This record gives sequence, structure tokens and C-alpha cells, in this order.
Amino acid sequence: MRFLTGTVLTLLLGVGAVTGGVMFWGRDLPPVDSLGALEFGGKTQVFDRSGQFVGTLSPKLGGGDRANRTLLKASEFSPWLKAAVVTSEDRRFYKHHGLDFQGLARALWSTLRGDLEGGSTLTQQLVKNTILADLNQARTAERKVREAILAFQVERNFSKEEILSAYLNVIYWGAGGARGDIVGAQTAARAYFGKDASRLGLAESTYLATLIPSPRRYFNYAGYRPLMRDLLNRMVEDGMVTKAQADAAWRVPLQPAGWRVRYDGQGNVVSATLVDKDAKIRNMPKLEEGKYTAFLDVVQDDLVKRFGSKTVYSRGGLKVYTTMDVQAQNAANVASQEANVPSGATLGLALVQPSSGEVLALVGQKLGPGRESEWNNAVDARRQVGSSVKPLLYTLALEKGWKQSDTVLDAPISGDYQPQNYSGTYLGRPVTLRYSLDHSLNLPTVRLAQQIGVRALENKVRALGLTPPPDAGLSLSIGTLEASPLQMALAYATFANGGTYHEPTFVKRVVNADGKELALPKAASRRVWSPQVAYLGLDMLSGVVNDLGARSGGLAWRARIPGWQVGGKTGTTNDVKDLWFAGVTPSVAGAVWVGRQAGGAMPLNSYSGEIAAPIWQTAVAGTLRGRPVVAFEKPSDVTFNWVRGVNMAFVQEAAARGGVVQGLRDFFGGRSNPNRTSSPTPKPQASQQQATREQEQRRQAQQAAQQEEARRQAEQQAAARQQAEQQAAQEAARQQELQRQTEEQAAQEAARQQELQRQAEQQAAQEAARQQELQRQAEEQAAQEAARQQELQRQAEEQAAQEAARQQELQRQAEEQAAQEAARQQELQRQAEEQERQQQELQDQSSQDGLPDLPDVTPTPDTQDPTVVPVPDDVQPLPPSDEAPDGDVSQEPRGEDFPEPNGTIEDSPLGESEPYVQSPDAPPAP
Repeated sequence: MRFLTGTVLTLLLGVGAVTGGVMFWGRDLPPVDSLGALEFGGKTQVFDRSGQFVGTLSPKLGGGDRANRTLLKASEFSPWLKAAVVTSEDRRFYKHHGLDFQGLARALWSTLRGDLEGGSTLTQQLVKNTILADLNQARTAERKVREAILAFQVERNFSKEEILSAYLNVIYWGAGGARGDIVGAQTAARAYFGKDASRLGLAESTYLATLIPSPRRYFNYAGYRPLMRDLLNRMVEDGMVTKAQADAAWRVPLQPAGWRVRYDGQGNVVSATLVDKDAKIRNMPKLEEGKYTAFLDVVQDDLVKRFGSKTVYSRGGLKVYTTMDVQAQNAANVASQEANVPSGATLGLALVQPSSGEVLALVGQKLGPGRESEWNNAVDARRQVGSSVKPLLYTLALEKGWKQSDTVLDAPISGDYQPQNYSGTYLGRPVTLRYSLDHSLNLPTVRLAQQIGVRALENKVRALGLTPPPDAGLSLSIGTLEASPLQMALAYATFANGGTYHEPTFVKRVVNADGKELALPKAASRRVWSPQVAYLGLDMLSGVVNDLGARSGGLAWRARIPGWQVGGKTGTTNDVKDLWFAGVTPSVAGAVWVGRQAGGAMPLNSYSGEIAAPIWQTAVAGTLRGRPVVAFEKPSDVTFNWVRGVNMAFVQEAAARGGVVQGLRDFFGGRSNPNRTSSPTPKPQASQQQATREQEQRRQAQQAAQQEEARRQAEQQAAARQQAEQQAAQEAARQQELQRQTEEQAAQEAARQQELQRQAEQQAAQEAARQQELQRQAEEQAAQEAARQQELQRQAEEQAAQEAARQQELQRQAEEQAAQEAARQQELQRQAEEQERQQQELQDQSSQDGLPDLPDVTPTPDTQDPTVVPVPDDVQPLPPSDEAPDGDVSQEPRGEDFPEPNGTIEDSPLGESEPYVQSPDAPPAP
């Protein structure tokens, strides 16, 4: 009665929970009807912009690692694995309809009390890992009820076989390191046993089933081996296997990947040693998306953000057509692989289409042997951009009415903020904006920022998708801005796009498994520059690349691409922590960052023009190879004028004025507003006196002019001497700086050599320790082998002793039988003699009585007792049997001395056949 009451209460709790859950939580649950046309966990396929397949997407589990999963059909799973998993995870799987009321009530009650007890059916676990698509959500009462409701719906829409197969495709079986998490039975079978899931035997299937609740059991094989025995016993109880099959599976000498296990004859573990913890990782297949990892990572995050993880991972079957250009991506990969970066440095690279903001290629790391890091420097990194921010300030000045030919002083700045040029020197005179940007001078740039205003620069930077650091002040103008390569590529793309900024786009089109195209929002765009201002800024960028060559100190000439218009700017931060190049062509814009992943300085002789610019050039040139050459689109009201040997772009209405004004500046030594005044012309006089006065005035004027000229020349000579002294001082300072840098580099090299020496010594010590460990293991194995040989010798000696004892026993039995036979023969002889004596007595008596003589009745071979069968001399007696044979034959002889024959040859045990035992590798009977 107590059991019946508990059962009824349990059922009522279960029904009440589900009913209440349906009313309270069932309104916003995802539908399962659409899963009818889908394969559970169907792969999401990714294509480039031309439709070329580039990879698949797998869910990211805890820690950001990827799932390594291969989907199988129902017929491709071992039946032993199905039986073991059902018995282990849900023994009533084939009886319930998605929910085990008793288990659910127990789990709900435990959860309400604060105990996290699992009560999910196999179907509920499948719901959690697919439809709800939240692999890490905590177990709560609400979660359990949601799983239960959806489990009922799944059971109505799918067969048990489909549900079980889907479960085996999505369940987690452990961590696989660099090759991703072990997800699904196929990957688990490959990882732990190096075979396909269809070829798993009963023993292997039982082992894998015991790992599902806690895959870390792999690291303690001997400790968790008894769980396999328990599971096999339950499988026998449930009729999944026979006892003979379970016993045979227990005796299989299982060797999971990386383990060396010794067993006794009964299947018990004698010793278990984990000799290679990475063996299971090497057994796993490599992830598919290798060379496109950075791009696929971003596409994956973008899809999950737009459509949710259940659409991307759980339902799957999506076809995603991205903005990737395979030619561009391959070119970027080559540029990364061939990049000549400082030791220990890595990189990030992004290429975009200027006209749309569509991302063409991404490289997150310096590519090389092995799998690249999960960190995507092309998108995720935020690094100071150095001088590559300067074109934004200079273009802002052009927008505010400045011209490339306008000048700014290159001289030290007084005040709280006192920056220096990268070289540590200065010209001490005004330079044009064009010259300042070509040479990447800091002092004129900061002066320009003072006149333009930091607030205006911050607003423009934000409009270009960048985030200025708070309270950066004037330092923003020379590189304290932090950005990713993708952000810088998009900002520079506006120069080639008529001044319009586009938000980045990674996906062009998404089609689901039903062939329906999913809606995608259009990327935002905004006007940042006018077409005229954008082109003027573009002209200045082109100057950085083309105005100066290698001999004249050009910073970016290595970015040139034959036949194409190219503009760009280098960038270097303090202590050479970051090297940049951002550039643009009519068809492609891009940016490259080079630096250490964890930060820190690189060698002082590392230059962005020599390291970052060639990487950009290789990637962009490879992207443009074979494509028609196009030019930047020039607005009709922009014209060019030569100023100081440079052909500069001007807006047409100001072009003439700009040329005239600059001519005046050149004529008057660089002064834009000479403001000169002249004396009035004297009237002519007829008298000689007036002529004499005029002549004297001319002489005095000439003398004054000569004195002025002499004074001017003296001043020039003094200025020249001062400039020479200043240059000498600067050269001395430069030499001192070079000496300091040389000494610092020498110290760094010495430290590096010491570090290399330390690492070499550490590696040598580790190698010695490893060799000692190998020696110890070899000695241990030798000792174990010796012990095994001794055990085999002992067993052989024991068997020999047993055989000798058996032979002695057989000899004793033979001698005993011989003695018995001799006694029987003596008895027969005695009986014969007795008969002869009796006959003799009868003859004697008949003689005495006068009777005739009786014939001799001495037994002959023909007249002997028919029950007596003579035994030939060459026949050995049989030894006595330990057991009576089948039939009615008794172990003891019947009658006096002879056994009574009984039974037939068919009754012999030799006539029986061996009982049939099903093989442990044969599939279980349905």
C-alpha cells in the first residue's frame, strides 16, 4: 500500500508539473514541427562570394573550443553502442514518450530543495543540446519543465531510432585540445579506439557509455573499470545482451587510446598506466576550416548574433554565402606565411571592398606550421595605430579650408605636452602639409591639431567607426587611438569611396534547409567626407607612397603595386610595440598590424615601411592579380597644380588662388602676407641742385642698401653658423641615440642569448628527466616482464607436477586392475580345479557303484560358460570413470563379478552436441 501511494503521488506530481509548465512556460517555446525536414545537427555550410565551398561551422562549447563532430546515419552506429547508451542513460527509453514521470518528479523535488539531481530522459537531453541549443545552461525547475514539454513534442514527430541517432551525434565525450571537443559517437570512437562507430564491439561500447556522465573518467581507468561491470549486468537484466556475451565482453583486454592495461584471466585489471595522454587527440580528425579560421569565426559570431545558436547549430542545414573572396583570402594567407616579422611577433590583416564595406579576407595570426591561435587579431585586437591616424587629421584640415600647400612650423612645442619627431630632430622652419605627411613629422601634426581642435578630430574619428580614448588630448593626432586592422581598413576605404563610410558586411545571403532565404538587414552607411575632400585626402595618401623613394627616405614606397594607384600610411608606436600599414586602391582597402600578442617592444630597427607595408602589398597585389585596372574617381571640380616640385590636388575654385598665393610665398621667402609698402615716386626737378640731391640720395640709398646687404649677409652667416652648430648638436645627439640604441640592442641580444641558454639548459634538464623516466619505465617493464616469465615458469612447473601425479594415478589404477584381473584368473583356475575334483569324485563314486564312466566334461573354449568372455592379452583394462555415463549404467558392477550391460551407443555423452552460445561480437537479438 505504501509503494502504491508513493507511485500515485509521483505520477500526480509529474502530471501536475507538466500541466503547470505547459500553461506557464509553453507559450514561448520554439516549435519542433520544422525539424521534420531537417537532420538533427545538420552541418552549416559556408561559401565564398562566388559560391565556392570554404568550410562548415561547428558550435563553440565551453572555453571557446570547437566541436569536432562527424554526423552519422542511424544505420552507421554499432548496435552494441546503442544498447549500452540506452541502458546507461535511459533504461526506459523504449517505454516512455519523452518523459519519465518518476524521474522528473524526483529531479524537480531535488532541485526545489537545492540539490541538482539529474532526471532527464535521453529525449530531454537531446532537446537540451539541439532545440533549446544552450549547452551550458544551469538546471532549474523551469528548464526541466521546458525540456519535458519539448521532449513530448519531439517524441510525436520523430521515431525512437531517429531520436537515439540524433543523441549519439550531439553528445559530448570529452576535450580534444587543439582539435576541438569530442562531440558525437563517430569522433569518440576515433579518439578512444581509432575506429569508426559502426565497428565498436560490446566492450568498447560499454566503456564509451560510462564516459558520458563524466568524460574525465578517462584519466582513471582502473578506478572506473567496475562501472563497466555494473553496466554489463544491467544490460543482462534488461535483456540487451546474454550473460555469456557480457562475460565475454568483460574479459576483452580493452586498451583505450594512450593506456597500457594488464588483465588477469577473469578480466580484472592488474595494472593500468596512462602512457600518452595526447593519443586520443591524435586519433581525432582535424577540423575542416584550417586556413579560413579567422573569417569563419567572424561569420559564425555574426550568424549567431542575427539568427540565434539554435538555427546555426542545432537545426543546421544552412547554406551561408559570405563576402569572402577566395583569391583575396588565399593572397592574405600567403602574405602572412611569408611575412618577415620580428622574432616572437604575430600579425593581423583585413581586406575590404571600398564601395560596399564587404569584407574580402581576414587573417588573425602569423600563419605557419600547426593550428593558428583562437585569437583573431584582424577583428578582436585593439592596438595603438601610431602615425596611421594622421591622414584623418590632415583630411579634416582640408575639409576646414586648408590646402596641401599650406605650411606649419616644424619646431619644438612648449607647454605641458612636448612631443618630438620620431628622429628626435626638427627643421626649425615651416613645412607644407604634404611634406609633413610624407615624412610623418609629429611636431607640425600636433600644431595642426591645436588649430583644428581635438574635439573636431574626435568627432570625425567616431564617424569613421573608431573610438577615441578618453582624455587623449593632442596625442590623439599622432597615434594613441586604438583600433583593429578591420576598423582601419574600413576607415581608409572612405577615401576611395567618395567619402562614404560603410559598416562591415560578412554575409551576403543565407538559405535554410528548406531552400528559403533568410532575411538579412542592410549594412548601415553614412557620409563622412565630401567627394572633393575625400579625393584631396586620397591625393595626400598617394603622396606618402609615391612622392619619395628608397634613396630619398620614403616611408611607404614598398606598398607600390605596378599599374595600380595606391595610397597609404605607415604607423609606429612608442618603443616599437606596434607596426602598421593602412592603404587603399580603387578596388581594395586594407590594413596590417604587426606586434607581440602579449604586447611589449620589438627591436628598435623594426620599421613599419619595411615590415608591415610589404605584407599589405603582397596581400593586395595577389587580390588584384588578373583583374582589370581601374582608377580612383576624381570629382570634376578637382584639379592639379605643381607646387615646389610636387603635383598637388586642389579644389578648382581655389586652385588659381592657391597657385598665386604660393608663388608670393616663394618670392617673399615663405611669407604668405608680405604686407610690404613702397615710398612715393619723387617728381622730376629741372635744376642741377635737385639733380645733385637726387644723386646724393641715390648714393646714400645705395650705401644703405649695401650696408643692409652686408648686415643681411652677416645675419645669414650667423644663422648658417647657428644652424650648422645646431645640426652638429643634433647629429651628435643622433649619434648618441644610435649608440644608446646599439648598446640597448646589444644588451637585449645578450639577454636573449642568456634566455636561449637558460631555455637550452632547461630543455636539456627536461630531456634528461625524460630519459630517466623512459629508463625507469623500461626497467619497470623489464621487471614486470621478468615477473610474468617467472609466473609462466611457475605455472608450467605446476602443470608438469599435476601431469606427473596424473600419470602416477593412472599407473596405480592400471596396477590395481591388473591385480584384480590376476585374482579373477586365479578364481577361475580354482573353480576349474574344483570342477575337475568334483568330476573325479563322481567318476570314482561311479566306479565304486559299478556305473559306467562319464564323459570328460572339463570346460573347453567351445563349452565354457557363455557369460565368460576371454580377454586378449593385448587389451588394456579401462580406468574407472569419475562419473557414471548417461543412461541406467551404475557406477558399481551388478551381479557377482561381471557388469550387466545396459544402454546403447546413442546414450553415450560422446553422442551429444555442444550447447550453442552466441558470439559476443554478434549483434543482440531484436
